[in-house]
Amino acid sequence: MADRAFTTVLEGGSYFEGPRWHEGSWWVSDFYRHTVSRVLPDGGEDIVLEVENQPSGLGWLPDGSLLVVSMKDQRLLRVASDGSVSTHADLSDVCGGHLNDMVVDTSGRAFVGDFGFDLMGGGSPASASVKRVDPDGTVTVVASDLLFPNGSVITPDGGTLIVGETWGNRFTAFDIAADGSLTNRRVWAAMGPEPVGNSVEELMTQIVVAPDGCTLDAEGHIWVADGFGSRALRVAPGGEIVDAIAAPDGMGVFACALGGDDGRTLLMCCAPDFYEHTRAPVREAVLVSTEVAVPHAGLP
Repeated sequence: MADRAFTTVLEGGSYFEGPRWHEGSWWVSDFYRHTVSRVLPDGGEDIVLEVENQPSGLGWLPDGSLLVVSMKDQRLLRVASDGSVSTHADLSDVCGGHLNDMVVDTSGRAFVGDFGFDLMGGGSPASASVKRVDPDGTVTVVASDLLFPNGSVITPDGGTLIVGETWGNRFTAFDIAADGSLTNRRVWAAMGPEPVGNSVEELMTQIVVAPDGCTLDAEGHIWVADGFGSRALRVAPGGEIVDAIAAPDGMGVFACALGGDDGRTLLMCCAPDFYEHTRAPVREAVLVSTEVAVPHAGLP
């Protein structure tokens, strides 16, 4: 991993996640400050929303409304242009753990994953599903038996959903049909064998790359935060790692996004670790950026 120039974009977070470039600004959730923020050009932040039950994935409907995952009560919130907040969908009946990351397509369909089990409480690992939430709030399970579906992207043609499986060492792809159903499931990139075991401790010893928040570029590669590897990786279809960026100061990297005016700024969400009991009391998380050669493509 070559030396790189980094820019500190924002400091003082607890645990940043879900970064997005939208209408000329960065947007980001902070799990344990319970905030969704727009990052201002001077590096300050405008707190747009407070989410008591922990915000995660972000996206926008065609009318400009902001969608926000509320993790612990497994709801999808809708923030209208006038700032009013409503429940867009309740997904509690189809979740096995915290609701998590999300990607929203151009028609306003949200594809959302969940943990599958009580990660922070020491629960036994279990598979999870991807849910589609239609613009009217209807919830449909569209894929099951994923190993912690996490960061997801949609290709520029709107035809393919690619989902990172944090406990699976892989990305899994689906064709998106006209009605929003998912078909033709296949492994898009395998970074290691599928881990097996009955505890998080067993699984962690087998993780090669733990896909977390991710972003697609114009050459069809994915930049992904390696949740256990303290790095962002550029992964080619099939699983070859073609570039790697270590975060400054030995920090972990838990999500990344391409943006900026030319789409070549890679924003990374960095913190010492991901555990709630260590991150919530302190303000050590940072957003840092660096420049890359290939610009953003697709969604988010």
